[in-house]
Amino acid sequence: MITVFGSINMDLIATTERLPEPGETVTGTSFTTAPGGKGANQTLAARRAGSEVAMVGAVGSDEFATPATALLAEAGVDLSCLKTTDGPTGTAMILVGGDGENVIVINAAANGTLTEDDALAAVERMSPGDLLMLQLEVPAPAIRAALHAARKKGVTSVLNTAPLTPEAAELGALADIVIANETEFERLVGAEELGSEGRIAMLKTHHDKTGQTMVITLGGDGVIAMHEGAFFRIDALKIDPVDTVGAGDTFCGYLASGLEQGLSFEAAAHRASVAGALACLKPGAQPSIPTADEVKARL
Repeated sequence: MITVFGSINMDLIATTERLPEPGETVTGTSFTTAPGGKGANQTLAARRAGSEVAMVGAVGSDEFATPATALLAEAGVDLSCLKTTDGPTGTAMILVGGDGENVIVINAAANGTLTEDDALAAVERMSPGDLLMLQLEVPAPAIRAALHAARKKGVTSVLNTAPLTPEAAELGALADIVIANETEFERLVGAEELGSEGRIAMLKTHHDKTGQTMVITLGGDGVIAMHEGAFFRIDALKIDPVDTVGAGDTFCGYLASGLEQGLSFEAAAHRASVAGALACLKPGAQPSIPTADEVKARL
């Protein structure tokens, strides 16, 4: 069983031929809305990958609350522990350029109301050996409490260190499995501009020192990781991206699901990498997340 403690957003997505420079106005080509939030995205990815998943988070009392959780409900995610607060649901304003790259502004809103008590209640429902997945779009005290409680109870914790916050290094040290991109990894280990070989050397050094499973996502260059003393390199599926906004969350959810289902680490990471690439072929975060059958067909 996987429990995700994290954010729920409504994504407001505009596309344009190219992303604007600071101070510049460009003409958009389309606008749409879609459910999002890193917590909800990773929840849906894990569910579509075949795992039983519970989502713990918060929505507001506004008109976005229902559509923000619609795909989770449709997929059969356990939403019994969601709370509703006065005020708005979290939103993410996303600009997607013609090359598929994006810039995002997040408004936490209801996500910012999650507390240490909410975190402790989430872990209390879990059993030893379950998997707890977290990200950094909810308050740091709540994440910290969840990580401490998970370790005490024998629950395996997976932390995606995005978005990069001032607390990322501290919280990353508390997790069993850490998933970071190259910039986040450098912040976690206190290094800058490591380069490819330096990154691998630092990854091995960090793993030797902490014993943590550390996964570094490299976009089109694939994934590198250390797990139980072994180094892994997973090549990326070659694609022409349409929208990269959901790729990282899809990878995280699929990796967690693979581990929860008993796949080897390498097999779980390979499947997750393919899933993340396929998520780039459609617009939107949650609508683009592939099903397990779609991923199997490309493995």
